[in-house]
Amino acid sequence: MIETKGWAIEPVEARPEVQPPVPAYAYTIGFPAAYEFPDIAIFGMVPAAANGLASLVADALAGGTEIPLGVELVGLLDNELRCVFAPIALDEWGPFFSTSLAWYKDRAFDIVQLLWPDRNGFLPYETGFDQRLRFAQPVVGDALV
Repeated sequence: MIETKGWAIEPVEARPEVQPPVPAYAYTIGFPAAYEFPDIAIFGMVPAAANGLASLVADALAGGTEIPLGVELVGLLDNELRCVFAPIALDEWGPFFSTSLAWYKDRAFDIVQLLWPDRNGFLPYETGFDQRLRFAQPVVGDALV
């Protein structure tokens, strides 16, 4: 997939039996080479939705859009909803991205968490965020906002 598309997405099933439980998530592999942008992790979406969102970001980057890291961004998602590309510390969260570690081998790479809002527009680190989504979208990235 990386050879034909420039990047791939790796879905990971939820693991509710471990402590703490791990939600389903997906992450890209190949964004640094294809777009000079970190790979992206998306928690709490089914693989098809995560792929669609990653493709949206890929299209924006390919079109020349500059996406800042660690700050709220308006205009990428529909209805002017906010999102954040939060850098992830691989020394702490690296085991979540085992396929990336295998792909990049000894080469350094960066990955960010795409934090997306709930139906009311709140981001997961905000007080009004829908509590039912806390498990689905944990904050593992560093949102500097």
